[in-house]
Amino acid sequence: MKIGFIGCGNMASAIISGIRNKRSDSDEIYVYDVYEPSTLNARKEFNAFPCCDETDVVNKSDIVFLAVKPNVIASVLEKIDSSVKENNTLLISIAAGKTLEFLTGCMKNECRFIRVMPNINAKVGEAISAYCFNEYVTDEDKNSVEELLNCIGKVMCLDESYFPLFGVIGGCGPAFAYMFIDAMARAGVKNGMKKDDALKIAAQTVYGSAKMILESDEHPWKLIDNVCSPGGTTIEGVTSLQADGFESAVHNAVDKALDKDKRL
Repeated sequence: MKIGFIGCGNMASAIISGIRNKRSDSDEIYVYDVYEPSTLNARKEFNAFPCCDETDVVNKSDIVFLAVKPNVIASVLEKIDSSVKENNTLLISIAAGKTLEFLTGCMKNECRFIRVMPNINAKVGEAISAYCFNEYVTDEDKNSVEELLNCIGKVMCLDESYFPLFGVIGGCGPAFAYMFIDAMARAGVKNGMKKDDALKIAAQTVYGSAKMILESDEHPWKLIDNVCSPGGTTIEGVTSLQADGFESAVHNAVDKALDKDKRL
C-alpha cells in the first residue's frame, strides 16, 4: 500500500511508527512537512520517502493522512484539490474540530473523506481512535483505515455527532487517568514508599484494570464487588471515594470539557 502523510508532527509520527511496527515493510510511506527537518527525520527514522510538496504526496499515494494543524488544513486542501481528483485519493483527516462538512466544503471536486480522531496513547500503540466518513467512501476504504488505525491501538466507527464527546472521553481522558495514577502514587509516597515504586504499581494496576474491563464480560461494578471483601480495606476505600464525590468530580470534568468544546 502507498500511504502518504502531509504533516510529520507527533501524531503522524506515532501512526507511521505503528504501521512500521505492525505491518510489512512493503508499505511505501511518503511524507512532507513544511518544516524540512521533520520530513528528513521521518525519512531517517521510518524509511519514508520525502516529497517536495503536498501535491507530490498525493500523486504518489493511494491514501493520504492530513496531519496538519486545523488552522491550515483549508489551504492544504485547496493546493491538492485537482491532484486528489486526478488520482482518486482517499483522504484521512486527523485535524481536530474540522467536520466532514467543512472538509468537503474546502474542495471543488467530489472526494473520499474519512475523519479520524486518535488520542495521545497512539505513541505507545494503545490509542482509541474513532472515525466517520462521507458518502463517497467505500467499504474497502473503511477496511483500509481500520487496518491502519489498528496499528496504533483500537478503532471504532462512530457517528460524527458524538465526536465532541469522544474528544473529551478519549482525548481528555488520558489526562484524567494520568492524574488518578499520579494521585495514587503520591498517596504511596505519603505513606512511606518511594515515588518510582509507587508510580509503577499505580500505573500497572490501572493498565491491568482497564484490560480486565475490555476483556471480561463483567460490568465494572461487578468487578468492584469482586475485589471488595466484607469489612475489608477495599470497601473502606471505595466508600471513602464515594463520600468525597469521586464519581461526581469525573462527571463534572467531562461536562466542563464538553462545554468548553462547544464554545471553541
